[in-house]
Amino acid sequence: MKIEVLSFNELTLNKLYEILRLRSEVFVVEQTCAYQDVDGKDQKALHVLGWHGPTLVGYARCFAPGDYFDEAAIGRVVIKENFRKNNHGYHLMQAAIDATTTHFKVDSIRISAQTYLIDFYQNLGFHVIGESYLEDDIPHIGMIRP
Repeated sequence: MKIEVLSFNELTLNKLYEILRLRSEVFVVEQTCAYQDVDGKDQKALHVLGWHGPTLVGYARCFAPGDYFDEAAIGRVVIKENFRKNNHGYHLMQAAIDATTTHFKVDSIRISAQTYLIDFYQNLGFHVIGESYLEDDIPHIGMIRP
C-alpha cells in the first residue's frame, strides 16, 4: 500500500471523490449506518490515503489538538473490505500516527474506536479510557495513545 498524506487544500477533486466514496461504501453501506459523513471537519484535517495501484483502499483523517478533541485525534479510519488482510489496517494507522505526531508535534493521540476494534488499536499502543457509548447507533469507546 502506497501512503499519501495531504492537507484538504492539496486534495484534488478526484482524490476527494475517492475518499468520500470509500467512507460511504464502508460506513454507510457496509455498516448500514445513515449518518452525516460530510461534517465540516475535513477542511481542518490532515488526510492519510492508502493506495493499491489506482484504487484507494485505506483512509484516515488526523486533527490538531482542539480541532476534534482536546488532544490530537485520528478518525474515519477505513480499509476497503477486500483489503483488510495483510496488515493494511496497521500500515495505514501507523502512517496516520506518524503523520499526526510529526505534523502537529504531539505525542498524545485520542480516537473514538468501534468497540470490536479495541484489540486492533491496543496493538498500536492505544489504551481504553472511559466507558463505551453509542455513536450513530454503533458501540464505541474512547482510546488514547499517550
